Amino acid sequence: MVKIIKNPTIVTAAGNKPKLIEEFFGLVNSGTDAISIARMKSPAGWIEPGQTPEFDEYIVVLSGTLRVKTTGQINDINAGQAIIVHAGEWVQYSSPEQEGAEYIAVCLPAFSPEIVHRDE
Repeated sequence: MVKIIKNPTIVTAAGNKPKLIEEFFGLVNSGTDAISIARMKSPAGWIEPGQTPEFDEYIVVLSGTLRVKTTGQINDINAGQAIIVHAGEWVQYSSPEQEGAEYIAVCLPAFSPEIVHRDE
């Protein structure tokens, strides 16, 4: 049986500035625990706490630049590029001061606050 997702659910984001998270599939919007798919819109200068999630995260940047900091590496992912961050790897996401970013994030298994393990 097919399930049509008519609208995403807005999910509260972590970070120093408001970031829009529109979850289409995941625990909140569709009750899906195997995968989450969300469109993210982060403003210029946004930064969130570091995390060591228990899920793989696949990101495709649609516009702007997403900064992805891992242990020992900082990558600026531009529109049209993508990145995979594997489960168990420490990561911190941000948008450079000059521009924000719009991107699609896919998490396997689905994102949940219990398995993201944000820095305190």
